Amino acid sequence: MARAYTIDPPFVGKFKFTVGKLEIGAFTEVSGLSVQIDVEELAEGGQNAYTHKLLGRMKWPNIVFKRGLINSDDLFTWLLQFSGEGFNANGNKAEGTTGAISVMDPKGETPFRTWSLLGVKPVKWTGPRLAASSRDLAVEELEVCHCGFTTG
Repeated sequence: MARAYTIDPPFVGKFKFTVGKLEIGAFTEVSGLSVQIDVEELAEGGQNAYTHKLLGRMKWPNIVFKRGLINSDDLFTWLLQFSGEGFNANGNKAEGTTGAISVMDPKGETPFRTWSLLGVKPVKWTGPRLAASSRDLAVEELEVCHCGFTTG
């Protein structure tokens, strides 16, 4: 007799961010993974019971990543491709690439769910707040824009 079982849900604290083949790393928080569709209401003459709702453009908000400061230059390697000498080397083009946010399985070994970000580009990096009197964790923040995502 076959035994029914349930799959353990993923732990939201195990996820990573990659861009192309570059693993930017694991983050402690990701926000902004959403999509919104504009709705235009159209009132039809003589129809007073409702208005027609027409779907419009999709809006993809920026995604913000937060994590404790780490000893890796992968983030800045990618970031510098969009400014200064890296931007000039690209022929002054800021073309995004495909990135991915992966929630890992409960063991943290394989991706449980992945969102592939299309045309992802860094738009802001904020370093940690440094204060000799503080005992807070040194946290860095990365904000990226994108042209949408797919799941897989």
